[in-house]
Amino acid sequence: MSIEVEELGKDVPSGNGHLTILHDISFSVAAGEAVAIVGASGSGKSTLLGLMAGLDEPTRGRVYLEGQDLNMLDEDARATLRGHSLGFVFQSFQLLQSLTALENAMLPLELLGRPDAREVATIQLQRVGLGTRLDHYPKHLSGGEQQRVALARAFAPGPRLLLADEPTGNLDAATGAEVIDLMFAMNAERGTTLVLVTHDETLARRCGRKLRLEAGRRVEGS
Repeated sequence: MSIEVEELGKDVPSGNGHLTILHDISFSVAAGEAVAIVGASGSGKSTLLGLMAGLDEPTRGRVYLEGQDLNMLDEDARATLRGHSLGFVFQSFQLLQSLTALENAMLPLELLGRPDAREVATIQLQRVGLGTRLDHYPKHLSGGEQQRVALARAFAPGPRLLLADEPTGNLDAATGAEVIDLMFAMNAERGTTLVLVTHDETLARRCGRKLRLEAGRRVEGS
């Protein structure tokens, strides 16, 4: 899935005025490309990722996914697009504590009405090395295992675009490296477009290209 970001800006209320989080960002990502968005905390990386996913609305500018202007879609249509075409991996895993690993991985498939949700989710959990942990709840899984469940959940519907927000931020270095190796391997198998947010330069170098943000602005040459 290709992405086109045009003059994207985001303001939020602040006191009697407003605070600009993103200053007119423009770039494109080709289908199948892997791009890292890097920068210090507070540079606007996660805000940009949320706008690209249609989880938030920009103050100005446009985001096009495969030529579709997200601004022209209502929330229901954006949710449908996300369900069919986008996968997410979050720093905090975002697993439902009341569901098992299998049930968490099944969830996006069930929302799509897939009759094969259990079978596909099981295969994905086996792919990430959790075939013997299907019935375990998140509280009984390590951080690395929880992130593996999140990967299985993200890849289960067969997304054309994977968005990852600091996917190793809550993991130790060794576990984070294992998860990243797995994420890139699964992404290569599917030919999925990958956009990840990170402050980890080592992780960013695994991508084909880096975009750097500083104080909500794209740094020239990145």
